[in-house]
Amino acid sequence: MLRIKILTVGRVKEDYLKRGIEHFRRRLKPYCRLEEVEVETAASLPQRPRPDDLEKAKKLEEEKLLQALDPSFYNIVLDEGGKIITSKGLARSISNLQTRGQSKLCFIIGGPFGLGKEIKEKGDYILSLSRMTFTHEMIRLILMEQVYRAFKINNSEPYHY
Repeated sequence: MLRIKILTVGRVKEDYLKRGIEHFRRRLKPYCRLEEVEVETAASLPQRPRPDDLEKAKKLEEEKLLQALDPSFYNIVLDEGGKIITSKGLARSISNLQTRGQSKLCFIIGGPFGLGKEIKEKGDYILSLSRMTFTHEMIRLILMEQVYRAFKINNSEPYHY
């Protein structure tokens, strides 16, 4: 069974997002072994942070992500500058990776300050879920829904939501 890890900065705070994530966590159980790994966000910033404050925070978060990164996984970095694909394209990509013998995928979601250059370089693929900007908490829910949809597509099962 495919192992999928979601490596992310910070915890989900909003109850409505927690409920949505739990909903898709349950729906994904027949298709994969899902693991969620949360690293701490950087220390709180002043009300009006300077650009170097933001860079320091991003660097701290990047270091924590790098420590949690497992090179045995196929690492997919989520970034607004990444490649945009369709739901069917994601399903095809997951299927192709499995066909090539890849049994472990890790999706990496940055924090509110984005991702540093080094973590992007460590990724095997850089994916954008949209050209629009979403909170890192929302992205986790959107990603889980898209992964679930990919499994439904790959198994020729109907998906009506």
